[in-house]
Amino acid sequence: MSGVGDRKGTFKVEFLKELERKAQEKWDAMKVYEMDAPETGEGTPDEKLMVTFPYPYMNGRLHLGHTFTICKCEFAVGFQRLKGKKCLFPFGFHVTGMPIKACADKIKREIETFGYPPQFPQETEVVEEKDKSDEPIIKDKSKGKKSKAVAKAGAGKYQWQIMKSLGLEDEEIKKFADVNYWLQYFPPKTEMDLRAMGLRVDWRRSFITTDANPFYDAFVKWQFVKLKERNKIKFGKRYTIYSAKDGQPCMDHDRSSGEGVGPQEYTLIKMKVLNPTGKLANLGSKGVYMVAATLRPETMYGQTNCWVRPDMAYVACKLKNGEVWVCTKRAARNLSYQGFMETEGDPSVVADLVGQDILGVALSAPLAHHKTIYTLPMLTIKEDKGTGVVTSVPSDSPDDWAALRDLKNKQPFREKYGIRDEMVLPFDPVPIITIPDFGDLAAVTVVDKLKIQSQNDRDKLAEAKEMVYLKGFYEGKMIIGEHSGKTVQDAKPLIKDTLVKANDAVVYMEPEKTVISRSGDECVVALCDQWYLDYGDKQWKEGTKKLLDQLNTFSDEVRKNFESTLGWLQEHACSRTYGLGSKLPWDESWLIEGLSDSTIYMAYYTVAHLLQGGTYDSSKPNELNIKASDMTVEVWDYIFLGADLPKSTPIPKESLERMRREFLYWYPCDIRVSGKDLVPNHLTYALYNHQAMWPDQPGNWIRGIRANGHLLLNSEKMSKSTGNFLTLSEAIEKFSADGMRLALADAGDTVEDANFLTTNADAGILRLYTLVEWVKEILEDKTLKSRAKNPTFHDTVFMNEMNLKLAEAHDAYDKLLFKEALKTGFFELQTARDKYRELCGEDGMCRDLVMQYIEWQAIILSVICPHVCEHIWELLGRQESILNTAWPQPGPVNTTVIQQSEYLMDAVRDFRLRLKNHMMPGKAKKGGAPPPSVEAPTHCTVYVAKSYPAWQCTVLDTMRDMHNKGVTDKKALSVEMGKKAELKKYMKRVMPFVAFMQDKVESAGVSALDTSLPWDEMEVLQKNKDYILSSLQLEGCDLAPSSELGEKGEDCRPGQPQIVFRTEASVKLRLTNNQAYSGLFSLDLPVLQGDTPAKIAARLARTERGVKDPKRVELYMWEDPDMGPRKIPALDKAMDGLVLVDKATSFAINTSSNTVTIGAGGKLCQSLVYTVNTTAS
Repeated sequence: MSGVGDRKGTFKVEFLKELERKAQEKWDAMKVYEMDAPETGEGTPDEKLMVTFPYPYMNGRLHLGHTFTICKCEFAVGFQRLKGKKCLFPFGFHVTGMPIKACADKIKREIETFGYPPQFPQETEVVEEKDKSDEPIIKDKSKGKKSKAVAKAGAGKYQWQIMKSLGLEDEEIKKFADVNYWLQYFPPKTEMDLRAMGLRVDWRRSFITTDANPFYDAFVKWQFVKLKERNKIKFGKRYTIYSAKDGQPCMDHDRSSGEGVGPQEYTLIKMKVLNPTGKLANLGSKGVYMVAATLRPETMYGQTNCWVRPDMAYVACKLKNGEVWVCTKRAARNLSYQGFMETEGDPSVVADLVGQDILGVALSAPLAHHKTIYTLPMLTIKEDKGTGVVTSVPSDSPDDWAALRDLKNKQPFREKYGIRDEMVLPFDPVPIITIPDFGDLAAVTVVDKLKIQSQNDRDKLAEAKEMVYLKGFYEGKMIIGEHSGKTVQDAKPLIKDTLVKANDAVVYMEPEKTVISRSGDECVVALCDQWYLDYGDKQWKEGTKKLLDQLNTFSDEVRKNFESTLGWLQEHACSRTYGLGSKLPWDESWLIEGLSDSTIYMAYYTVAHLLQGGTYDSSKPNELNIKASDMTVEVWDYIFLGADLPKSTPIPKESLERMRREFLYWYPCDIRVSGKDLVPNHLTYALYNHQAMWPDQPGNWIRGIRANGHLLLNSEKMSKSTGNFLTLSEAIEKFSADGMRLALADAGDTVEDANFLTTNADAGILRLYTLVEWVKEILEDKTLKSRAKNPTFHDTVFMNEMNLKLAEAHDAYDKLLFKEALKTGFFELQTARDKYRELCGEDGMCRDLVMQYIEWQAIILSVICPHVCEHIWELLGRQESILNTAWPQPGPVNTTVIQQSEYLMDAVRDFRLRLKNHMMPGKAKKGGAPPPSVEAPTHCTVYVAKSYPAWQCTVLDTMRDMHNKGVTDKKALSVEMGKKAELKKYMKRVMPFVAFMQDKVESAGVSALDTSLPWDEMEVLQKNKDYILSSLQLEGCDLAPSSELGEKGEDCRPGQPQIVFRTEASVKLRLTNNQAYSGLFSLDLPVLQGDTPAKIAARLARTERGVKDPKRVELYMWEDPDMGPRKIPALDKAMDGLVLVDKATSFAINTSSNTVTIGAGGKLCQSLVYTVNTTAS
């Protein structure tokens, strides 16, 4: 476990984990998440919620990235339960496909090769094949996708070592040589981890896939029977990795290197040779072409030349249509297996060439701005990627521009390879794409920006290429050709289709990276017979678009990704010959692959608990006593399609009707949550298959898909190799379940990558622990009083803020915006509580309100942190589980009261800053003595403006009129202000005021232009004088209208009071504490004219740290003011000679004589004794 540091103590985490253990035991005993369809009920969206997460692949433990996405389901269920809905969250386990079988076979081979336990060669290092493409690939994630084994395990390790990294011992690892052991080991471990986080799952409905689970196997076979009946599945040629030596497709388990590599699609651009001469002469009557493989067909408008490597071997090969193509021998071999040659596997070479032979050849390139371009030398072309022939687009390729610039600038270089000036010098970059920040010659711009000197600056060129290609793909727009104005993303497939239809290009495939079979053969991409789902079928595509139209995607970006996928998606191979899975029902030599058996399985969840018998593989009898062999096509048709009851079946009618009722109630799936990378494949396939299975029943189509970004860990990509990685079980151990859940909720809501910060998780642990302890303190505090019938201003504010935050949290939860819900319903609600506690001061908080806050806080937070909230619920004495309570009903929100409170807080914050500035001594003159310190003020006057000055009102009214017309430009505002005669006198001050108010409009809206507030500022300040005084530690505060300031009052505006400080006269009086062992000291305290004992006590509490509550202070004076203070005190007679000062007494001061007198008689007071009562208030 890395990416997280060790903390000093774990007490709080262990405390939370103990709460979690108890809560989970309670919920398990209650079977709180086991949900069955009711006897009656239609399963409307107002009545039920079914959420699902794509079942994870079972070749390892779940990590924090999985958990982040799972939490979206988890929190949605938590909230909708509180809203009164019946909620179903089922969870299955995926084992279909090649990875598990391949891993098991690897372990078996490693034991055979290296013994048990294996002794691997010390110096052997398996290095992952780097992508050698000359162009960054904008991935189509449904094609050439790494197997999940590679994705999870990483490259460069033996399988045994990978299993070791999971914490397994040798004796355990050898069991994984049996493929079935994987199916028995990881699903229960995964369930255990998910249970530990308190997942709201109905575990009765869990299962594994493949024919290892006969009921699920029957379900998948039924689905494929229906798809074939409806002509959705077809048989034909499909591209696959192929070993010519072995004469068969080369699957992962057949490879010595290149595991997980798939076919990469290129557009092969045909550049016709004009007037072939030399070795290219007389090769055929159908034309000779230089063919270049590109991933960027949209850039062909900008071709200025074609690159070849002078010393590289090339061949001219003859196609079955008579054309002759020039490329590398390796590319010709790939082409020969893709239907281009007369004989499969025969590249039909008609001439062997080297690059020097084809330099300076004149070409006609499709779509190019120039009618004729030439082949030129580039020394960095590689043989193991593409065709060895490279199109040159210097406007948008940094490599091309650097190489072309070198040729232009270096005549000796041109002469060396026989390149004439007219082949190079007239050709400048052609603008074809405009990219934000880079303009319409992006490569030129970035090469200059990075100060790239030549084509040999490989590192800088790689950086430039990444910058230009990715930004160009995602943000670029075409500015040339028939698709001008369209984004590069949209134009790319259209331009490719245009080229292919015009026979100016073809689709060409080769492996993403080098693949070597176990027989030592370098594999190619070949067209092989396969069963495939025809996602390109026009009618099926149109039906799926209708489904998408009514789908809630929760994000415009996700919808656009779906629309884009529907635009390019064609066939998808649904069969394999190796791995785990269900067999095709009509051809059992084929297995159904992993992306095809997982499209409508959400429907199987609705009946799984009735069939699985409490096991993953249905190995035990189920409660309906149904056998897998009983689940015929007719039975499934009845359950899921509403066909007639089967005429011949051993299943009782009641059992059939019960399964049908479960499906009708729970389906469709209301929300499916997934990572956004599954949009181009799994999620789109799910839409297609739902449309195919229920074409005339849109009520069974998925209602919502919520996609999220990947999860970063401490702002970096999670990676086992770097150590920045956390499994689910490690995260729970480190942070507790609720601490982890809190940090995951706070990690992010959008489709952009989220960020799990361990510092946030640690802070969350402290917050949760502190919340529980605070609740305990409040419940034990007997001093809190009820003010329900006579609430204070701050009571009213807090009540309205609670109503507001409850409503905001509700809306955020409803939109699946959990970071926002946490912000409003926990962080901001706690801030409101803390502010309320501070503002209440000596009066204390209202008990009724605080209890309501605790209840509401527990309910709101229970969606995300249910264990802690269950404990708080129990502390409140509630018998039922918090999981079964209802979302509170908020009262109306009086926004005016909240505005008044915000005004007060802003004003006092400003007052504090002004007090700080007031206390700053002036600057010393050069060489002079430092200025004297500033005496602390004792009083203040706050000036309040009811309205703006007349000229400012004119400005505000004008700005409001222009804002309402949509005019916000400062220049236009300035022109309009200049037209106002009444402003001419103030023009120097007008535009600064306009700029100031513009900023306020941006933050607060047009209401900032109101010329007065809709409520009385003076009244708000009057009610909160005590808070102002305590915040500023002043003795008195006067309020006055700003008109008393004259012209100086113009800076005083509605909502922005001004404060002026002053220091009133005082006389120091000695106060002594004579309580034994009190830790309190004697001090000289200033006394002001008219002070009362209460004011002196309050001043004492501010000055003497040991005095916490001024109400507990009592003041005494000596009966004999001369001799009393001089007597040696006796501990047992400390109060002798002292008289309690009456609370109604006032003090007077004489600054001339520096004396204090007390009472109406003016008795001289030379010192006082104070005591602090520790038992009563």
